[in-house]
Amino acid sequence: MKQAQKMEMLNADMVRIGGGAVALRDDRVQRLWQVELKPFCLSKFQVTQALYASVVGKNPSSVSGDQHPVENVSWYDAIAFCNGLSDAQGLQPCYATGENQDDVLINQDANGFRLPTDAEWQFAALGGQAQPRYGDVEDVAWYKENSKGRTHPVGQKQANAYGPFDMLGNVWEWCFDVYDAEVYGTYRVFRGGGWNDPERGCLATNRRRSHPTYGIDDVGFRLARNG
Repeated sequence: MKQAQKMEMLNADMVRIGGGAVALRDDRVQRLWQVELKPFCLSKFQVTQALYASVVGKNPSSVSGDQHPVENVSWYDAIAFCNGLSDAQGLQPCYATGENQDDVLINQDANGFRLPTDAEWQFAALGGQAQPRYGDVEDVAWYKENSKGRTHPVGQKQANAYGPFDMLGNVWEWCFDVYDAEVYGTYRVFRGGGWNDPERGCLATNRRRSHPTYGIDDVGFRLARNG
């Protein structure tokens, strides 16, 4: 397939989300804050094992399936994939490493692929409404009660009003942000709930964290680009 055709297909799987404001909270310190967002693009689907392997050359997932979301990928794996896909598509990579691995720099003006920010992810997952779940959990998410203990191919549940599928359930999704540097150091945010979580875990407002070097069998990611 020609490069232009590949790019067209990938762009077709992304939706443009208009700017706006989103309210985030930190339960540890009982802090609420507003974030103003510019328009951005977000992939309709979690990164699949087929797409990941086409760039990286391997598939680390515990449950195998080309159209299943990739999992067992660390935060560093995810940003390396974003840069690799950007290179493959002739786009400017968003990430660079500083003097040590923990020092990851982002070019805010780059046109390549990146992870969504914590605020972008929540804004997109809410789908323009105030409730923390954009539909009945059975209709929108693979979670502990219906997943049969595994991931499922992306896009089988209902999308939200903005167009993305599986924002809740199937696998949690890495975001770019540090969770709480004061307490957890370099731990990064992941969002959305996964196949092994109860219903209450699959909410647009839930935030969890893990060390950026850890790969977990219910954590994957999706792509974002500047608007």
